[in-house]
Amino acid sequence: MSSEAILLAVIAIGIGTFVLRVSFIELAGRMPLPPRLSRALRFLPAAVLSAIILPAVLKLPDGTIDFTPTNPKIIAALVATLIAWRTKSSIFTIFGGMALFWLLNWLA
Repeated sequence: MSSEAILLAVIAIGIGTFVLRVSFIELAGRMPLPPRLSRALRFLPAAVLSAIILPAVLKLPDGTIDFTPTNPKIIAALVATLIAWRTKSSIFTIFGGMALFWLLNWLA
């Protein structure tokens, strides 16, 4: 495939992505969402974040799943969950979870 074809494909994909995103942004203000869908969309960020974090916490670099109490990622994730629940602060949650994770890795 020539470099011109690759460049045109990248430009076309970029334009397509932009048009899709702008269309949803423009339509969102003009068309009211059903109340049930609006309530469901409030949980979307938490669901997406969980889907990203859970595999990272449970999987080891070799691809196996480590669901043991000695896994430092699980311990740090549980403590971070408690910090998030108690403080409702993203910054404290991130720093607390990462600090504990680094400490557990350092001690191991």
